[in-house]
Amino acid sequence: MRAILAAIAQGELPAEPRLVVSNNRNAPALAHAAAAGVATACIPTKADPEASDRALADAMADAGVNLVILSGYLRRLGPIFLARFRGRVLNIHPGPLPAFGGEGMYGRRVHEAVIAQGQRQSAAVIHLVDGEYDHGPEVARLDLPLQPGETAESLEGRMTALEPSFYLQTLQEIARGDRVLPPP
Repeated sequence: MRAILAAIAQGELPAEPRLVVSNNRNAPALAHAAAAGVATACIPTKADPEASDRALADAMADAGVNLVILSGYLRRLGPIFLARFRGRVLNIHPGPLPAFGGEGMYGRRVHEAVIAQGQRQSAAVIHLVDGEYDHGPEVARLDLPLQPGETAESLEGRMTALEPSFYLQTLQEIARGDRVLPPP
């Protein structure tokens, strides 16, 4: 999110950030976005998932959001939100999909699984979000060969360093019309 907001501020991405949302009131992303002059909202998800689903959909629609960019949002999006923004929600995943995705597969867990299964490469995958974890159509993929002696920690560090620029490059391609979103 920080890289995307910085690119917009520097004129490197022709977009307008409309709203940054978290379900955690103390998320650093909310403070960073607010400091950058971007509207923020905290929408808790545990107490009433249906109400939070509707609140998220309404907040995004009211803000005039056209494309939703997930970056560290670890909750499953609800059916109301997904229906309203069908085909317009992007997520980045730190491992090859579908083999290393699904509920509970995020962060270091993905890298541990890639190493444990003896893969020769990993990948960052940007995909459309649907009602299942890490399931929607692939938009872009960045392959990352594993190095001799690779550990989950080293792979995580290398992948984490590549993801912001890869996400930004993909968004720039979408904005220019060089990359078209697949049908949901």
